[in-house]
Amino acid sequence: MDEAAFKQKLTPEQYRVLREKGTEAPGSGKYVDTFDDGMYHCAACGQALFSSDAKYESTTPGLVGWPAFSDLASNEAVHLQSDDALGMQRTEVTCSQCGSHLGHFFEGDPAAPNGKHYCINSCALDFQAEK
Repeated sequence: MDEAAFKQKLTPEQYRVLREKGTEAPGSGKYVDTFDDGMYHCAACGQALFSSDAKYESTTPGLVGWPAFSDLASNEAVHLQSDDALGMQRTEVTCSQCGSHLGHFFEGDPAAPNGKHYCINSCALDFQAEK
């Protein structure tokens, strides 16, 4: 999909986050407090990214306010790469299928069952509830 197609498919906020590596304001996303059973997909291309089984509520300062996941739907769902923007060292999470920015990955979150924290923008996701 080319950038013109992404612009046509996505809302302006989704385009800013997914294609221009933006971040939504903490607590503003529609999936922050969603804990229904289902699968979270990339809003840009539809690839399955995270199962609701891996969603948890982080209490780590600085990471509260975005959907938090402790694991991926599959090991191939995302790519992780170094991100030193904003003067800090972080690990960016992108969709492995379309390259869209999803959020950031952190290790050592005591609220996560395995210490892994995928901090993901709600607008980068499309949730499909289990039927």
